[in-house]
Amino acid sequence: MKAAVLHEKFQPLKVEELTLDGPGPKEALVKLAASGVCHSDLHYIKGDREHPMPVVLGHEGAGIVEEVGPGVTYAKPGDHVVLSFVPSCGQCDYCIKGRQNLCQARYGMQGTLLDGTTRLRKNQQEINHFNGLSTFGEYAVVPEDSLVLVREDAPLEKVALIGCGVPTGVGAVIHTAKVQPGSKVVVIGAGGVGLNVLQGAALAGAETIIAVDIHGSKLEHSLQFGATHLVNGAAEDVVEAVREVTNGEMADYAFEVIGSTMAINQALATTKRGGVTVVVGVTPTGAELTIDPDFLHQDRVLMGCTYGSCYPRADMPMLVDLYMSRKLKLDELISRTFKLEEINTAFDLLDQGEVARSIIRYG
Repeated sequence: MKAAVLHEKFQPLKVEELTLDGPGPKEALVKLAASGVCHSDLHYIKGDREHPMPVVLGHEGAGIVEEVGPGVTYAKPGDHVVLSFVPSCGQCDYCIKGRQNLCQARYGMQGTLLDGTTRLRKNQQEINHFNGLSTFGEYAVVPEDSLVLVREDAPLEKVALIGCGVPTGVGAVIHTAKVQPGSKVVVIGAGGVGLNVLQGAALAGAETIIAVDIHGSKLEHSLQFGATHLVNGAAEDVVEAVREVTNGEMADYAFEVIGSTMAINQALATTKRGGVTVVVGVTPTGAELTIDPDFLHQDRVLMGCTYGSCYPRADMPMLVDLYMSRKLKLDELISRTFKLEEINTAFDLLDQGEVARSIIRYG
């Protein structure tokens, strides 16, 4: 099969012919329809985060099950699936207590599948997997626990985004922060995930939804996702702008969706006493955050969020249903569609802030 391989950080991906071994016990072979191009992948290309190399990146995909290994009971060949980069096992302490997004299995994979081995090779060289998925290839062998069955009338090239960016953003609002109707919300960062935070806030019934970004085109685009007010961080003082919009009250909830310690402090400073700030963006490894403790003494809450605090097999089918009933926007998220051979162009545009989400479409 063809796949895009990252051999070294700071280098472009190379589309190569790889061998993919068949699925082992409790694994499935999936023929991918599409993969989203996410900023989390870009972190590894730019060296902000570390991963064993060479590696096939990609963690936001959907496709059709083609073959299952021994012991698989959840899915069968022909099933339509969205892939979850958290293979919720249902047995660890986190899963038992309803925190499937923190499943212990997720943190045991360092370039391998759950059994500690790989299925990807180029000649005799082993190629690492990414988050147990590696969706930047035409096929993927994944753990059964990473499969999420979805309805067959949903377009796979669209619902692929429900593998990461959508549940991360919407879930941060619904599950992590538990935004209340009538509240005031600030979202710093109007990229792919930020747009989903915005539409999550709209779904939750927030009254005032303030989008903050430094790109005017992104701000204009955010109006489609529920933003009621726009703040250009390159031209305005973000905190003062939020103060003006809220008549001095500040926000009930603020979300940082960039991966910047400066933006985290900005988000914290926009919340009112008793407000909640949620860190959604992925910061570079080793980044350190310095905050003024006085913010916390006023009953403000600063909290983290991974994968939207979601339960993939419950939330992803629900999000697909919302899309199919036109209550969730996916089509509007997709700025460009590329072939696998154009993947480096897709990442260049993402890095330049020119797209919300790009899709790699197979076949």
